[in-house]
Amino acid sequence: MIGVEELEAAAAQITGHVVRTPTLPSPGLGALFGVPVTVKLELLQRSGSFKARGAVSKLLTLTDEQRAAGVVAVSGGNHGIAVAEMSAALGVRATVVMPQAAPARSVAKARAAGADVRLAPTMAEAFALMERLEAEGLTLLHPFADPVVIAGQGTVGLELAADAGELTDVLVSIGGGGLIAGVAAALRALRPGVRVWGVETTGADAMSQALAHGGPVQVDVDSRITTLGAPTVSPLTYTMVRDLVDEVLVVPEAEAFAGVRELAEHAKVWAEPAAGCLLPAARRVLAKTGDQTQLGLVICGGNASVDDVTAYTG
Repeated sequence: MIGVEELEAAAAQITGHVVRTPTLPSPGLGALFGVPVTVKLELLQRSGSFKARGAVSKLLTLTDEQRAAGVVAVSGGNHGIAVAEMSAALGVRATVVMPQAAPARSVAKARAAGADVRLAPTMAEAFALMERLEAEGLTLLHPFADPVVIAGQGTVGLELAADAGELTDVLVSIGGGGLIAGVAAALRALRPGVRVWGVETTGADAMSQALAHGGPVQVDVDSRITTLGAPTVSPLTYTMVRDLVDEVLVVPEAEAFAGVRELAEHAKVWAEPAAGCLLPAARRVLAKTGDQTQLGLVICGGNASVDDVTAYTG
């Protein structure tokens, strides 16, 4: 388990390398849901998502030998962009493996930052190629199995706990579980009365399946929301979610895309479907918790083009 001490150490380490993103009340979402809503705008983070935090946390721990050899990462989009951009900023060579289904914009952004981007037919094959490149001597920068990376992601929770007003329930999207594990660790330590809810989408529900089976399992990812499409979760993220998160909800993929449009209309932010899924999940939470709820939503990223969203026909 990762505790608040590790999160605070990560926060001190990455200061100056990442943005302390805004934590703000959203009057528009408050009117939509009929309860106060606070948003943590990680889509304004460097690289366009929270992933920059974990990436730079890991990069700053590399030895000179590891920096010279370079790093390798696997990603459906956001982690790859973050690794590419933060590696370039620190002068480290980066190889990023992505599935062919990854958004073209994400592939282009990682390449523009100087990374060697390699495409694999599926996410499972992308993970396999990542493992081969690690065996050849590159340092693995895993998106959710590394305690250093998870601690970096958890700095989102530290900032939310410090900057938000009263909250009763916080919703966090889940891919491999690094973000929610870190956020839950922060909130359990600093806001112990707050309930934490994870959100997945159909076709990308590795954490829900892990919880049902009593441990991580391989799943067949079938989702257009590639940034949530981890083929499994890690033992560490599984354990932390099992012990620290109140419930994991799974919402239809189409509702996540509709949530992007609702965020644009009511919150005035252009997020990606991995964040859009929070809105249908919030309705489910409110049905359980009632009108005294005070919601917090972690808007995890904004790396989606208008075409990415409008092309989805559901």
